[in-house]
Amino acid sequence: MPTITVGLDGSPESLAAADWAAREAVQREVPLRLLHAGASSGSPYPPFPGVPAPDAIEAERDWAAHLLREAESRLRDRHPGLRITAEQSEKQAAPALLAGAEDTELLVLGSRGLGTVAGFLVGSVALAVVARSERPVVLVRAGEHAADEYLPGAAGAAAATAASSTPYRDVVLGLDLEEPGDAVVEFAFETAARRAAGLRVVHGWNPAAVYGHAAAPDSELDAEMAEETRLGLHALLRPWRDKFPGVEVRAQAVIGSAGRHLVHASRDASLVVVGRKRRHTLVGGRVGPVTHAVLQHASAPVAVVPHD
Repeated sequence: MPTITVGLDGSPESLAAADWAAREAVQREVPLRLLHAGASSGSPYPPFPGVPAPDAIEAERDWAAHLLREAESRLRDRHPGLRITAEQSEKQAAPALLAGAEDTELLVLGSRGLGTVAGFLVGSVALAVVARSERPVVLVRAGEHAADEYLPGAAGAAAATAASSTPYRDVVLGLDLEEPGDAVVEFAFETAARRAAGLRVVHGWNPAAVYGHAAAPDSELDAEMAEETRLGLHALLRPWRDKFPGVEVRAQAVIGSAGRHLVHASRDASLVVVGRKRRHTLVGGRVGPVTHAVLQHASAPVAVVPHD
């Protein structure tokens, strides 16, 4: 059965991720799994000098079990019909989360906010999981609330726990025309359709890449390439519009890296969707520059979808 898994370590960002994952599980009508893995930075029982290692390990286990019970109880109160399971793993965090992602529909992790600046500080564990996961991963920053997903003036908190016509903010999709990735596009359209939200598609392109950085600017050629890019973008999206006729799509081809434009668009988005191309190498996966920029600076939750 499809399941949503959330990594929980007691930090504010992981608790926000658990709240987001629970709302998503309710919307998708799937169970939620709470997963604690490895040593937790949020635990009050790190191994101190002079404390026997077995005692410290047992204290950590007890604390993790308490954390999972508290989170499960809180989420059950908020979402009475939601099926929730809790699991502790003795593995290190990244391997455990990657293993957990193998049999889940969606993996949700927390990312620390950059102080008073909206955005993400992607830790080594989260980045390693995003770069290697075979399933979509959503990163949620600390301080994220249900109401943030909805348009101003909407009763977002109430709508998070019950069916409602409350309008969501747009889903934003970063799209690469050369390697769009069907899985990425489908994830964005399905999410927008499920939320009855608009879909804003952003594609970045660079005229200099065509005629070289040293060549003199040519406004006529720029206009011609801009039109070709626009037509290519609409042609790529046409079958998806036909498949999801209820999704209102706004597509834009912007000059420059898509990263900056996606970060700007995230301010009014309920979710930003970007892709990560699978690379089957000995050194593992990697995150491209656009996705990395979005992970670092977006102010909305970010879904990273792997694709071939």
